[in-house]
Amino acid sequence: MPDFAEPLARLIQEFKRLPGIGQKSAQRLAFHVLRSPRPDAERFAQAVLDVKDRLDLCAQCNNVSEGDLCPYCRDAGRDRSAVCVVEEPHNILPIETTRTYEGLYHVLHGAISPLRGIGPEQLRIKNLLDRVGEGEVKEIILATNPTVEGEATAVYLARLLKPLRLKITRIAMGVPVGSDLEFADEVTMSKSLENRREM
Repeated sequence: MPDFAEPLARLIQEFKRLPGIGQKSAQRLAFHVLRSPRPDAERFAQAVLDVKDRLDLCAQCNNVSEGDLCPYCRDAGRDRSAVCVVEEPHNILPIETTRTYEGLYHVLHGAISPLRGIGPEQLRIKNLLDRVGEGEVKEIILATNPTVEGEATAVYLARLLKPLRLKITRIAMGVPVGSDLEFADEVTMSKSLENRREM
């Protein structure tokens, strides 16, 4: 590995700590910062600090929020009888871009994964139960990721919530629109057949 001046080497090391950033990408980013005018670097540094200093979790749904409640929980026009459960805050964006869902969210901040030592008690499930207990929620939509961990989490939540007499649904999974069936693996194809609907 080439020798860099200590501040540059330290910046490269910090960039490498980001997910999906290897040595070459970290070097490219560090040299970009080096070449940038000082005001650009200061704006970048301030944006990173603002994320740490000004953001917290929504008191109701655990989404990232600048105040006590996130924009979705503050919005009086949203359907309070439906709650879509997701693993992470960034999972909300794909649902919102459809412009078809008008309910609220609940962010678990992870999924059950015994291999990584993550059990139900590490997830933010208690305040979901508290919300349901208030009586306004009629449907829980389980939108955890279609992975082994996401499925285990969805099954666990369904069993936990079933006795509360709610409508519990799971997002459909299967062949993506625009793809070719020959490229679908057997699990995807199996889910597509399971989740078929009448036309």
